[in-house]
Amino acid sequence: MTGAGYLAVDSGGSGLRAVVGAPGLGPLARAASDVPVRTGGRGIDPGHFLEQLVPMARAMCAEAGLERLDTAAIGAAGMASLGDALRAELPDGLARELGVRRAVLAADAVTAYVGALGPRPGAVIAAGTGLIAIGTDLAGWRRADGWGYLLGDCGGGAWIGRAGLEAALRAHDGRAGGSARLLADAEEMFGPVTGLPGQVYPRADRAAVLASFAPRVGACAQDGDPVAVDIVREAARHMADSAAAVCPAEGAPAVGCTGGLLGLGEVLLAPLDERLAELLPDARRVAAEGGPLDGAVRLAEDLSAGPLALPSDERMLCVTSAEGTDVTLTADTRT
Repeated sequence: MTGAGYLAVDSGGSGLRAVVGAPGLGPLARAASDVPVRTGGRGIDPGHFLEQLVPMARAMCAEAGLERLDTAAIGAAGMASLGDALRAELPDGLARELGVRRAVLAADAVTAYVGALGPRPGAVIAAGTGLIAIGTDLAGWRRADGWGYLLGDCGGGAWIGRAGLEAALRAHDGRAGGSARLLADAEEMFGPVTGLPGQVYPRADRAAVLASFAPRVGACAQDGDPVAVDIVREAARHMADSAAAVCPAEGAPAVGCTGGLLGLGEVLLAPLDERLAELLPDARRVAAEGGPLDGAVRLAEDLSAGPLALPSDERMLCVTSAEGTDVTLTADTRT
């Protein structure tokens, strides 16, 4: 049996992924759930979070031969805007159920940033079911969008999928702006489009349902469907605009992109590069070193070793211990 280990978590609109590992050994076991953590009147539901996470963590510890978990790094979508209950209750729950003594709670944009760029100045576009851009000069954090699929997340997977389904419904109705190709794809995936409202509106995971259609929109764009091309190009513009809003003004900052939406390929990345070159001529788009879960792993490993060399923010990134908030980060900034 290995002694103390760490837990790293990436929770998003499409589910929850987790890793346990040990300092010096890296990740030792992985698990995932395709059930998104519930969001209600109190924001992200800490009870549902623990319901999903605790059995996964215990099973991974058994698989990895870990005796206990001393440290946890939790990255969660919605942490900045909807994370008050999670910040208030999750550390005690992790301590009670898993023995965790120190935890870093971060917006998923922060774990995406750390996974993509590590501790250097720049900006990261995290594009999955939702979309958020985050930037830092290592003195503070700036964020743009990430307001959820009803109010924002412009250019993200749910945004693209919803736009594609709208185009399908326009074609069904005979309205301008419709796409017969997207209509055919929508009916192949969901059945008759007259049933779409019943398949989308009652679902708690509406964003994930919408995002599931984004790859079809990307494929149609790749094949030259003009409506799909316009949707994907508009998504790229939204992504670049958000990156420009948070990128440090000085020097030649790095700009990274991460998230499942990048799987759409050049049909999205080419217009994204064009728009970034217009808005940020001095920035360098670099390949992401890893994704949000990799960022959570890095935070967990760094926290196991000592203080984190990243700016603190009460909503974006905070460290807690059994004694309460643990001031082990750099400057406390609120942006």
